Amino acid sequence: MTRECALTKLRDWVQSPSLLRHMLTVEHVMARAAPRYGGPAADVNSWALAGLLHDADYERFPDEHPRHIVAWLREHGEEEIAYAISAHSPRWGFPCRSALDKSLLACDELTGFIVACTHLRPDGILSLEAPSVLKKLKDKKFAAGVSREEVALGAQLLGVDLAEHVTFVIEALKEKADEFGISHR
Repeated sequence: MTRECALTKLRDWVQSPSLLRHMLTVEHVMARAAPRYGGPAADVNSWALAGLLHDADYERFPDEHPRHIVAWLREHGEEEIAYAISAHSPRWGFPCRSALDKSLLACDELTGFIVACTHLRPDGILSLEAPSVLKKLKDKKFAAGVSREEVALGAQLLGVDLAEHVTFVIEALKEKADEFGISHR
């Protein structure tokens, strides 16, 4: 599947600028995660598409998320991406089997949380470091919709220290900070 095809689906289903930005940020982080967590043979395009499309049906079909995007991906022969999206939250009962599945779970909630952290800083993400994010994770009132359990589980599934994974996501997001509106320059 091409990115253009995926973006066409997003234009059909997603109206919220913040949801679209979330999916674009996760797309970028997943593209960076492919070689790091999937190894040199990981298909960067598939990993990026999983990040881009993981919440594509959330706005239009919130009570049925992610069934619609999973079905659409399967219709297009994208079983690996469809399964990863099915498994990107443990509450749906699909165990993470592959590095792609684990990485999408590990990057989704954390990326959203880090973006939320950038709004508290005068320079956004530019000087953000893992200790600040880890401290904010302890504040259950901040970005209350983010599952701290999923953030911790993601690092555990990847077999990495949470602070190390936080640093990785921050550095990936810094690459496109201006484009994502998180640099506050």
